[in-house]
Amino acid sequence: MVFRKSSFYVLVLILLSIWIFAFSVSDNLQIVACDVGQGDAILIQHKNNQVLIDGGQDKKVLDCLGRHMPFFDRQIEMVVLTHPDLDHFGGLIDVFSNYKVLKFGTNGKDVSKEEYRVLVNWVGGMDVEQVTLTSGMVVRLGLIYLDIVHPAATLEINKEQNIEGDSNNQSIVMVLNYAQFKALFTGDVENDVSDQLSNNIKVNNLDYIKVNHHGSRNGLSENLLKAVNPRFAVISSGFKNRYGHPHAEILEILKKYDVNVLRTDEIGDIVIETDGQTFWQKNNSLF
Repeated sequence: MVFRKSSFYVLVLILLSIWIFAFSVSDNLQIVACDVGQGDAILIQHKNNQVLIDGGQDKKVLDCLGRHMPFFDRQIEMVVLTHPDLDHFGGLIDVFSNYKVLKFGTNGKDVSKEEYRVLVNWVGGMDVEQVTLTSGMVVRLGLIYLDIVHPAATLEINKEQNIEGDSNNQSIVMVLNYAQFKALFTGDVENDVSDQLSNNIKVNNLDYIKVNHHGSRNGLSENLLKAVNPRFAVISSGFKNRYGHPHAEILEILKKYDVNVLRTDEIGDIVIETDGQTFWQKNNSLF
């Protein structure tokens, strides 16, 4: 009887904790640039809808998801892999192993890298809807809208060419729309694609940009920065990484246009929160 009573009280406490947590979940949208070292992993969440863009190079992404997703929510509505480079897909097998993922979006490019083939085979054996994301498509998850602006659909037709050296420039680039708030996620596209994107009206006057290619000098172009005209620029890079990211040239351009720069190598996870009208940097224990 004593065991039964104690078990009952534990169950009540668990249910009460879940109830309290559920009602404390914010109505705001959050963008979390995860500190995954030298790589990208960005969590977008609104209530019980989550989109994970890339997964870093190892299981550090799980630590970030554990810090920011409700502990009882074990489902991610969509994972997007911008392009098949290890520092973007390396942690995704761990994500698929620990969470139920409903959709997996890629650029349709098939590569021969052994590590990537492991991921492809793993996901292929699961009940996951796979989607090729190309320019002109719009993904909607609740009040989250993702407008795909790159690459062009011709990539799907020409994927058998397997041009591995051009992986960065085939990154999925998307604009997040949440009420009046807009953000640009650039993958690792380089200068030429940055300049092309600057002519797309959909990237004009946004609030937030994830800086291309971890702040590499051959990533963000000045033309794209002028078009986006963001308040916040987020750079995801590893502490004292061997590439020297972010490069001084990119930091100077951002300073020139008076953009608030937030770096994962300096402050850890970067959380931006918005009610759809205003937006702000949310404090967290890593700052």
